[in-house]
Order: sequence, then C-alpha cells, then structure tokens
Amino acid sequence: MLALMSTDEWGDHDGAGDADGFERLWTPHRMAYIKGENKPTGSAPEDGCPFCRVPSLPDDEGLVVARGKNAFAVLNLYPYNSGHLMVCPYRHVADYAELDEGETIEIASLTQSAITALRSAFGAQGFNVGMNLGAVAGAGIAAHLHQHIVPRWGGDTNFMPVVGRTKVLPQMLGQTRELLAEHWPQP
Repeated sequence: MLALMSTDEWGDHDGAGDADGFERLWTPHRMAYIKGENKPTGSAPEDGCPFCRVPSLPDDEGLVVARGKNAFAVLNLYPYNSGHLMVCPYRHVADYAELDEGETIEIASLTQSAITALRSAFGAQGFNVGMNLGAVAGAGIAAHLHQHIVPRWGGDTNFMPVVGRTKVLPQMLGQTRELLAEHWPQP
C-alpha cells in the first residue's frame, strides 16, 4: 500500500516531524525487506530458504513464471523494476562453480527466455543480468544461488530512487507474473 501525503495532511500525525514542504511516498511494505522477513536463518534448505519452498507452491502463489527440469524463473518479491525476475536451480546450492552441467545450461536457457518474455511483455530496452555470490558480494540469500534479470528502460532511474530511495512500480506482482507467463517462449 502506497500513500502520497502532503505536509498539510501529515503534520504532527504519528510523530512524522516538522512540516518541511516535501511530499512523502510511504512504502510500508518495504519494511519486510529491510527487517529481513522470510530470510533464511541458516545455510541449509530446512533453515527457511524461500527458493527451496517456492517450487512447492502453485505458480500464482509462489510467483513462479516458468519451470524447467533443473531450474525455475520467479519474480523478485522486492523488485528493482517491474518484471524483475530471478532464475534459480531447484537444488539448494550456493556457488556457481558447484552447478552441474544440466543446471548451468538450464539457467542460461531460462535467462534467455526471461529476456525474450520481458521484451515482448514490457518492451524492455535493456537488462541488468547477474549473480551476487556470497553475502559480502551483496547476496540477500547467499545459501541458494539465483540469477537476477532486471529489465531497464531509458530514463527509468529518476529522482525517486536517487533522492527518495523509493521505486514506484506500476503493477502488482500477480499481474506481472500473469503477463510474463503469457509471453514466455514455448519450447
């Protein structure tokens, strides 16, 4: 739930502070990410790994866009842009060098399909594709390898993320999943 409020509306409400002429876009759903909710408690699959749990859910509930034999594509719960996908092996493995040949090939193939679907569904003009291996490299869930595919458009970085540290996403995740599943290339 987002709420845009002017200083006239929030004033002293809930200790929001002194009126300063700024409008604020409140994004309380981001607090779950900041607090690390649903983050695994350890490195084993039974420690609450969401990438191990998601495949057992129905696609719409788990936000799974496509499934393969060795890997799957899923929407990021905390996306940088609309359509931000991740490709994950089913096997709980942390290091890219530990993937077997079938997993490596399928992760590459699903990444290609994701790019095709994002171009078709959203008209993406570019992509950031990559992995953060290990917590020191920025992996939020370091115990289960996942490759990010972030669609980009000319001018998609504006004052909101730069100054306001907030992304404005025009679509709910369930709608994004449906659209991408419709545009996913068939083998």
